[in-house]
Amino acid sequence: MSNAILLGRLMPGSSELPFFPAQVPAGFPSPALDHMEHKLSLDELLDLNAPHTYVVQVSGESMTGAGIFDGDYLIVSRALEAKPGDVVVACLNGATCVKRLGKSHGVYVLQSEHPDYPPRYALEDDELMLWGVVTHSLRNHRHHV
Repeated sequence: MSNAILLGRLMPGSSELPFFPAQVPAGFPSPALDHMEHKLSLDELLDLNAPHTYVVQVSGESMTGAGIFDGDYLIVSRALEAKPGDVVVACLNGATCVKRLGKSHGVYVLQSEHPDYPPRYALEDDELMLWGVVTHSLRNHRHHV
């Protein structure tokens, strides 16, 4: 199961990073890109709407089919209304998890994106709280041994 560890609320920043407005092939970039630099704000790119945005870290493998892996950081918005099909941070009977929200026969379903993990149904006596909609994920691609 993929669990979520709350890291904290995101605060707006004022840093801008160099941005090259061209698609870069997975080979060697064109030397012409050296002369096309613009500035890009991560706040704008990730549509950060603090204080309604926070970060959680994923623990577990149940969402790998959605491209969310153990250790990834997720940007979560509380400002968005969760709809079936959204990946959400949810709390079902006190257990926090990251799942795809579904609905079947009037019952909410927290669906994994890995065949080894069954869906979890929010039944009549269950307590389901949706803590936010996942909008982006961040992954460190540099692994050290």
